[in-house]
Amino acid sequence: HVQLVESGGGSVQAGGSLRLSCAASGYTVSSTRMGWFRQAPGKEREGVACIGRDGITMYSDSVKGRFTISQENGKNTVYLQMNDLKPDDTAMYYCAADFQLCSLVAGKFPSFGHWGQGTQVTVS
Repeated sequence: HVQLVESGGGSVQAGGSLRLSCAASGYTVSSTRMGWFRQAPGKEREGVACIGRDGITMYSDSVKGRFTISQENGKNTVYLQMNDLKPDDTAMYYCAADFQLCSLVAGKFPSFGHWGQGTQVTVS
């Protein structure tokens, strides 16, 4: 049974930082690709970061240099460290996983197979 549980969201002022966590069960994070997506009201879902089983990381242009995706294999958990947050980063953030490789198509991350319930991030 696959389960992805996000935590760490909250409200922060512009310029601040948050770290999101995604605890995985039914997946071994070191053997899958894990990603973070976000969706703001009235906007399409946007992939922001991916980490592959080969350790390669990829980021959308909108967060590159500010966000860092990482994994802790012993805890089977993936993190998204978000620094220098901006109001445009306000969204519901979702963790995702499957067995494909990280890739960008026309600058966008293709969809993933399994999703968490999301955690809200609000930047004011």
